[in-house]
Order: sequence, then structure tokens, then C-alpha cells
Amino acid sequence: MREHREPTQLRPITITPGVNRYAEGSALIHWGHTQVLSTVTIDTRLPPHLRGKGHLGGWLSAEYALLPRSTQDRTQRERLYASGRTQEIQRLIGRALRSITNLTLFPNRTLIIDVDVLQADGGTRCAGIVAGYAALHQAAGRLVYAGEISEWPLSHELGAVSIGIVGGETFIDLEYSEDVEAGADLNVIATGDGQVVEVQGGSEETPIPAERYVQMVASGITAAQRIVEIVRPQLA
Repeated sequence: MREHREPTQLRPITITPGVNRYAEGSALIHWGHTQVLSTVTIDTRLPPHLRGKGHLGGWLSAEYALLPRSTQDRTQRERLYASGRTQEIQRLIGRALRSITNLTLFPNRTLIIDVDVLQADGGTRCAGIVAGYAALHQAAGRLVYAGEISEWPLSHELGAVSIGIVGGETFIDLEYSEDVEAGADLNVIATGDGQVVEVQGGSEETPIPAERYVQMVASGITAAQRIVEIVRPQLA
């Protein structure tokens, strides 16, 4: 396990913005063997739960899907209802991206972030957040350049990373083979200047001493900042 990476070493991350010619913004991320495509669609309506409620500004929501052969065995399409896992992940992605987006610049509009996993080898929700941020970044640049919004809508750069305890040792950026063996697994979402957006996860086996948990979160924040630095020069 992890023969070619140190415990604090990230897998290679490559962002390709603008891969979808029709979307308002798009980005494809290669993160190790994980590949995730994100697109941004701007709908001219608010979601039903906000219509007629005096809501000021716009909204941002996310949808997440594992494509059928993104995994070793074919994943069934969720044709009617999203599974509990899917709903949890897309809500996480939506919360993370809303936290850095000034939605008052999008009155009565909804930013829909679609996140599709083309190939999964661990960390798909973190890759989805980073790809979603990259796609939003491209959309923001286009909107500002076209004069459709008056100012830059993203308040922070955003990174996300998994961190876990495997065989008693702490690793960042878990591959699938490490994730399934982890006794504890966290996802840390943080800004480029080190502010915490969300920490998700916990122990899968025995309780984690508070001091070690804090150390894991701190390592995740540091790794998220490194991801921001890697991604920044690749953005459109």
C-alpha cells in the first residue's frame, strides 16, 4: 500500500477547464486515477422552495453521479431517486460551493453544478468539489468579462481532501484501496487562506483521541491549501 507516495503526499492533480462547449463553465479533473467532470448551468428560476418567499439573490445546488463503469463493477444508474449516499455527497458539494459564492449577484437565478464521476479511485467527493470550483471559476470569468455581473462572485479559493487512519498511520488523499481499510476517514474542505468550510467523517472502528482528530483536521487544511496552489495556475 502506498509504495510510491509518502503519507502526506498528494496524487497528481490536473485540471482542464472549458471541456464542455455548451455549459456556462466546465472543468475536468484528473486526480490520480480518479476522473471527474463538472459543468455549470445557470437557470433563470429559483428552486421551488424559494419561489415567492422574498428570497434575495440566487441559489446554488449540486448534483452528483457515479457513471456506470466509473467503478470496477458496473454501477446502476439512479434513474428515479438518488441514493442516500448520492444525496449526502451532492449536498456537501452544494454547501461547499455556496460558502464561497456571492449569490446576491445572481438574483432569481440558480447555479446548477453537475458533478459526474468518470472513473473512481477514492476521493470522488473532494475531486467533485475542486472540479466544481474550477468550473465555477471559468463561469465567473466569462460572466464578468461579458458584463453580466458587476464583480467577481467567488470570495475564496477552495480545496478539499480526504484524510484517514490506515494501519495506525495517518494518510492524506486516500486511494480506494486505502479508503476501504481506513479505521477513520475525514473529508476536509478549506479555503486557500486556511479557513474551514466543512469537516465530514469520523471513526470507522475505535474512537479517535481528540488531539489526534485535531491533528488530522490541521493536516487536511494544509493539504487543501496545497491543492489550491496546484490548481490555481491551471484555471481558465
